[in-house]
Amino acid sequence: MSTRISEQDIEKIVQSVLSNVKTVIKEMPEHSSEKLEAGPIKMKQAVHPYQRTDSSLLEGDCGVYHRMEDAIEAGHKAQLDFMRGFQLKERETILSEMRKAVLEEKKQLATMVYEETKLGNVADKIAKHELTALHTPGTEILKTEAFSGDDGLTIVEEAPFGLIGAVTPVTNPTETILNNSIGMLAAGNAVVFNVHPSSKKSCAFLVRLLNKVIMDAGGPGNLITMVENPSLDTMQQLIDSPKVKMLVGTGGPGLVKTLLKSGKKAIGAGAGNPPVVVDNTADLENAAKAIIEGASFDNNILCIAEKEVFVLESAADDLIFHMLNNGAYMLDQHQLKKVMSFALEENEKQEAKGCSLDNKREYHVAKKWVGQAAGEFLRELGVASETGVKLLICDVDFDHPFVQLEQMMPILPIVRVKTLDEAIDLAVKAEHGNRHTAIMHSKNVDHLTRFARAVETTIFVKNASSLAGVGYGGEGFTTMTIAGPTGEGITSAKTFTRQRRCVLAEGGFRIIG
Repeated sequence: MSTRISEQDIEKIVQSVLSNVKTVIKEMPEHSSEKLEAGPIKMKQAVHPYQRTDSSLLEGDCGVYHRMEDAIEAGHKAQLDFMRGFQLKERETILSEMRKAVLEEKKQLATMVYEETKLGNVADKIAKHELTALHTPGTEILKTEAFSGDDGLTIVEEAPFGLIGAVTPVTNPTETILNNSIGMLAAGNAVVFNVHPSSKKSCAFLVRLLNKVIMDAGGPGNLITMVENPSLDTMQQLIDSPKVKMLVGTGGPGLVKTLLKSGKKAIGAGAGNPPVVVDNTADLENAAKAIIEGASFDNNILCIAEKEVFVLESAADDLIFHMLNNGAYMLDQHQLKKVMSFALEENEKQEAKGCSLDNKREYHVAKKWVGQAAGEFLRELGVASETGVKLLICDVDFDHPFVQLEQMMPILPIVRVKTLDEAIDLAVKAEHGNRHTAIMHSKNVDHLTRFARAVETTIFVKNASSLAGVGYGGEGFTTMTIAGPTGEGITSAKTFTRQRRCVLAEGGFRIIG
């Protein structure tokens, strides 16, 4: 059965639509120049937030809610509006404005995060915001696949999941919100965040900021929401809500384990303890510079950062020499014992803490010293301030706690080995099966291949700092959620989609030639 429409019929339809539009415009209230009201945000007029210089920039909920139930409900409604009314091109416009907003506010965001969390340093946090804003992929990574032939046409679309619940870490709080939000919104989803409590103020600032930018760009409010005071209880509410269709967690193994118990599609980015292998064919000066760059960046709080080095004895002295010439400070045995006395805590209660589920470990990292600058450690040791020190290094055995723990401090243990086989074997053991990140410096392709196959990490960096693995000084896009435990790897907008197959078979589609 087919229906034919005449030109007269089309003209009548067009006139009817125009008449309805005029009626709606007449009924709309006139725009007001009033400021944004407190409470849930109501945009009186499209004003770019950076044209405002008063405190009203942060007034109102604008995605930040007292109750997790309200954050979920608002996000659920926003996602439905988003999918009904916004195509890929319109989504990309919104994402572009989000990127611009963060680039304009990168210094303030970096300062807020540092002052609230007391981790890392402002300069490197500015760099992380720049990296995330500029190199997180948007809608361009989403590709529709098509199959055509004698039996018709099949299209495979990358469709949204709906409302996503996301949990973020204290190490990269606002960077992870931006990175996740760009990818999730690009795919047509909305997201509710349960952020780390130690970063809730800076995260709330960013969520409000992004929501205002989205609304100024013509998008629906509350595509990004969060609960004002996150806790384990609010996280459980997020996990249990039937309106949340996917869960994404960036944090330790305990978090990933909790999400996987939910019964929902869960993407987990867990801990890492990235080893570095240096053989005797490496450019040792470049290796030293790259290792220091990665291990000292933001005081070593990144999960991809170099945490321990395994170097052949024949190359060890030269590597250490170049490290000392490029911002490293060598701890002697007395200083090393003193650092252990204040930066580590004995695991007297046999508990699993931090980045490990192993309750048999002898030590845990003292929270007070995570992410602190190398200079702070030297002051505690009573060492006169030495300018330019970025990283503390120490010559230790494989069993040393600094080798086995993801300490997240600017302290890098160096283990001397006799053979490449020993280096690879110990590096794989030190990585503890996290399959997160590993680094190697070598000019021998066979050596590089052997280590890559043995360690099987999501990121494997050759002859560069670990930062190259997320697009900082290396090719490829950026992510702050590296899903090793659940296998998705480097996450992007494509990760937050589900495949939808649309089939038009021969009976409904035939080309007559």
